[in-house]
Amino acid sequence: MAGDLKVPPWLSAGGSVVREGYGGPGVLMRIWLAIELMALFVGLPLALKHAVHIERMPLFMVLQPVMLAFIVFLLWDRWFLLRRELIKGFKLVDLLSILAVFIVAGGMVAAYVAQEMPDRFLAFPTQRYATYERVMILYPLVSVLTQELVYRTFFFHRYGALFGNLRWAMVIANGALFGFAHIVFDNYVAIIGTTLIGLLLAYRYATTRSFWAVFIEHTLWGWLVFTVGLNKFFFTGISNMPAWQRINDWLETIGRQVGL
Repeated sequence: MAGDLKVPPWLSAGGSVVREGYGGPGVLMRIWLAIELMALFVGLPLALKHAVHIERMPLFMVLQPVMLAFIVFLLWDRWFLLRRELIKGFKLVDLLSILAVFIVAGGMVAAYVAQEMPDRFLAFPTQRYATYERVMILYPLVSVLTQELVYRTFFFHRYGALFGNLRWAMVIANGALFGFAHIVFDNYVAIIGTTLIGLLLAYRYATTRSFWAVFIEHTLWGWLVFTVGLNKFFFTGISNMPAWQRINDWLETIGRQVGL
């Protein structure tokens, strides 16, 4: 039956409100959600890649408004409580799991970079420490915070009902789309690496439903990337000055039209 699809707790965001008597979305709603999911998590990354690499617009300029729109939509949803999402913690065993995976897998990544890319290994913190320090401070606040609200909180809250009891299908879809979003960096290292991390973060969120669990885990892996020398693969590698010039031209044109 169309209305019999239950939404298991592990496929809901930690801040999702339990809807009394809700059996799941009907057929038309499921179709709409599937189209919406593809538009936002496939079409939008393609549009962002075009904006950065063809229109040569600064990544942070086009990405932050998009992330903000996701968050505003989430806050507007009456079936979601941000406060409940942010106060939900996680167990000590989850923290130990996060640290164990990071130490083992992260150590393997660091060893590989040291062996195969010795010129890049630790180059960022040793050669540009002031910039490295700022990145390490701002990265969790500017990047991780918004990415996790969009790719875990929003995604699980909005589309969890589409997957029914298929937890692994949800985890795989989320991880794959998280990796796909990094096509903006135009290299396979970024895409494959973030897909693997995306699978880990999706699994973590599905099992803990804790924003802070994935926030901590995502932050650790991001710090590792910047520290060991993989940050080059997470840079667009193009000059975006033409975009700034066009923006200035638009502002000057608008100014002349309004008599400024």
